[in-house]
This record gives sequence, C-alpha cells and structure tokens, in this order.
Amino acid sequence: MRSRIGPRLAFDLAPAAVMIMLAVGGPAAAQNPSMPANPPLKRGWTTPRTPYGDPDIQGIWSNASIIALERPKELEAKQSFTAEELAAYEDKVFQRSSRDRPQPSGQVGTYNNYWWDADSKRAPNYHTALIVDPPDGKVPPLTPEAQRRAAADRSYAREHPADGPEDRPLMERCLLFPMTGPPMLPSFYDNHQYGPLTVNYQFIQAPGYLTILVEVNHDVRIIPLDNRPHLPSSIRQWMGDPRGRWEGNTLVVDTANFTGKSKFRGADENLHLVERFTRKAADLLLYEFTVDDATAFTRPWKGEIPMIAEQGPIFEHACHEGNYGLAGILSGARAEEKEAGSGK
Repeated sequence: MRSRIGPRLAFDLAPAAVMIMLAVGGPAAAQNPSMPANPPLKRGWTTPRTPYGDPDIQGIWSNASIIALERPKELEAKQSFTAEELAAYEDKVFQRSSRDRPQPSGQVGTYNNYWWDADSKRAPNYHTALIVDPPDGKVPPLTPEAQRRAAADRSYAREHPADGPEDRPLMERCLLFPMTGPPMLPSFYDNHQYGPLTVNYQFIQAPGYLTILVEVNHDVRIIPLDNRPHLPSSIRQWMGDPRGRWEGNTLVVDTANFTGKSKFRGADENLHLVERFTRKAADLLLYEFTVDDATAFTRPWKGEIPMIAEQGPIFEHACHEGNYGLAGILSGARAEEKEAGSGK
C-alpha cells in the first residue's frame, strides 16, 4: 500500500521493513548565545480571533524538520545554531541522503528522488535537538523499574516475535503511529539517512472544542475546551484523554489516561502530557510539549517544534488494522515454525 504523506514524502507500508526512528543524541552541550532558539513573535503580529473570541490557530500545519528529537553526537557541543550554521547543517543532512548516492544501475538517487518534493517547507528551528530540557538534549534515563520492564519486553519480543498480531509493533498493526502522538513528533525514515518523514495536521476550531486531524493513520484528536474533568482512570485511550484551556493566546492541552500499551519512549500508563500551541505569525505555530511520568522517567522533559503553515489538502493515509502486510508477517512466522519443526 502506497500512501502520500503530505506534499513531500511517501513510503511503502506493505512490508514490515518500514521503520520509524528518531536520531539519538550525545551528552551535555554549551549554549550558543548568538541566536534565539525559539521563533519570536513576528513584529506587528496580532493573533486573529474566531467569531466567538478565541485565538485562531486553525489551518494545516506541518512539523517538517531535519532536527532530531535527541541531540546527535556530532552536535553534542552545541545547543543552538546561528542562521548560517542551520543552513549548513541542512545541506549536510540532505547530502547524506541517498538522493545523491549512485544506485546499482549507475544512476544517482533514482528511486529515492521519487519521494522528494523540492518545494518542501520547514519552519526555522535553531535548536540542535527538539528536546530543550534537560539541557543535554536527551530523553532522561528510565527509572530502575521502567528499565526492568523494558528489558522484559525485549526478552519477550525475542522469544515471541509473531505468535499473534499483539506481538507486532502498534505502527505495523496500523493502530498508532509515532507521529500521531501525542506528542506529535516528526519522524525519520531509516534513522535520518533519507531525511524527514513529515506529517500534516489540520486544526479545526468550534466553540468549546479543538479538533486535530492527523494525516498519518487518519487519526483525529478531539480536545474539549469546556473545563470538564478527565475521564475516570479506569478508561484508557491510545492518544490519552485531553482537556484544553486558553492561557492568553496559548492553548494548553493537558492529557492523561494513556494506555500502557503505547510505551512512548519507555513511558507507562502514568504518562502525563502538557502541550502548548502558540501562533507566532500567519504561517508559524510553536508547539511545545512536556512529558511527565514519574514511574518511567527520572525527571520530566520538554520539547519544542515550530510548525509551518501548509496549503493542503490533507490526503487519506489508508492504513488499517489487519491489512495484508500483517497477515503476511504472521503467515511467514508460521511457515518458519513449520520448517523448523520438520528439521529442514
């Protein structure tokens, strides 16, 4: 199944070989004071209002980025770029992509050029990692209990890679994609070698609600803004239970009641996420998120992602649970078991 992800990039979901990974980073860094890392409020910009008076953050927003979630080792001595350094780093990232590598046929980047759009837009992000706290730009260590849980999960996965569909990753089953979130992270195909897999999000406002249509996996987040309490803790959801409120021109979304099955970066069912959406200009939205899970991480951590306006439209990403790719994986596992049992 081939799916168009926005106007820039697509990938083939049919084989289980598709992997979405975020580049890992290095140790603590020193701040570069010459460039503010956050996009400042555009001079003279006034946040528009909806007919009922709320700040207007509607539109289609892209989180296209070449900045990794965690600071790469090559940037461990830097917390932020100057404009010139960012341009040079983008050139370096794209030069690493297979677009410019000779293919077996002798042609240059023929296959991977198919997935690229030369007009791709990215919001400026002068951070060297999406994680801005802690200062080293890395996900904090897991707690001892979370480490034991992760080790047990890895051990089980080695022994039971495909006993049933529940043993396969959520993305492979079309249940939840990393970029769906929350938090809504840009992801990277083949560990940053082919560039960013970018996602569009359509924000739709109505009195008392914000709805976010996520392009990948056609998921929808419906966020009430009417001060209602969270659902009972016995009710768990893939994307959690969100509640929003306005703080000035910033929408703050508090999400709890996640399921422990999603295991975001090692998190468990106690994950608590706070997101902040602030429109900085007609074509710029700053997305901030804070992850707090005391039973999984040794400390809370925060990330920032500037998002840029897109014209759209949003295209359907027709991934569905139980598709032929998953059936093929399970059938292949049964064939391997049969072969092993026959002694061949």
